[in-house]
Amino acid sequence: MPSAQPTTESSSEPCGGSPPMMGTAMERTVARTSEPAWKLLLQAAGSPWEMAGKARRLASALAVYARGDALDARLERLKHLGYIDAVPTRLQLVVGSADMLRFWIVPAAEDYYESRGIDFGFHQVLRFLDEPASLVDPTGFLSTADNIIGHLMQVVHANPAYDLQLLESHEGGLEELERQVEQMIAGTHPRARSIGAVVEDPEYHQRLLGYVRDYIRDKDADAPKRDNVTSARFALIERTFGTLPAAMRYFAKLPRSPLAATKHLLTVAELPLELAER
Repeated sequence: MPSAQPTTESSSEPCGGSPPMMGTAMERTVARTSEPAWKLLLQAAGSPWEMAGKARRLASALAVYARGDALDARLERLKHLGYIDAVPTRLQLVVGSADMLRFWIVPAAEDYYESRGIDFGFHQVLRFLDEPASLVDPTGFLSTADNIIGHLMQVVHANPAYDLQLLESHEGGLEELERQVEQMIAGTHPRARSIGAVVEDPEYHQRLLGYVRDYIRDKDADAPKRDNVTSARFALIERTFGTLPAAMRYFAKLPRSPLAATKHLLTVAELPLELAER
């Protein structure tokens, strides 16, 4: 099982300047909504040395896909923790990941950023420049603890419960998340400057820290959800994909044969109500 201590160079890299969100300034403004696009691009990318580290981490993240044993170990650990009743097949994981992206992650994010007046495409560019490894594993099963933590701090989550439950499969993962969010709020985290170019909500990290602390004490603690996912449009989809147990129940109901899976991907254009969480 990978260590929850930072496994990437990100924990030792310099910020490359004063972080944009610290102290009372964090409560007033953030770089994402106050700086011009060209400054955000430079800030998210970082120095050449930082960019080289990001490239190495991306290569490492992609290499994990070839390791079936890593996926099996992660799924077994999650089953042992009680978050998976029936382990989905590899094919169900692939189809489920596609459904999660097209029915949940992308449309909910597009709706949210549109309501904030933020260009969704440009936002993804900033996310990639900040940490490309965070975009290659939508389910998070093959991600290191540090990648999951970085992703949680980089994106205002619709529902962070899924990621905290996933992080439990990494020894000490929740405690490491708490430590790094504390660093982010204090402005001392190695990625404070680049994450500051991405996160548009100045209160997000404080809410996240509060939830992490509540969750460590009580796994049934209420998660801070984005306002848009409690609407009629997304409520059912959020119940289906917002937590790890619900998402895995959905995955396990998906087709098991290649032909049926292909048909599902080609013909199902919205969340199937018969498979959704009730």
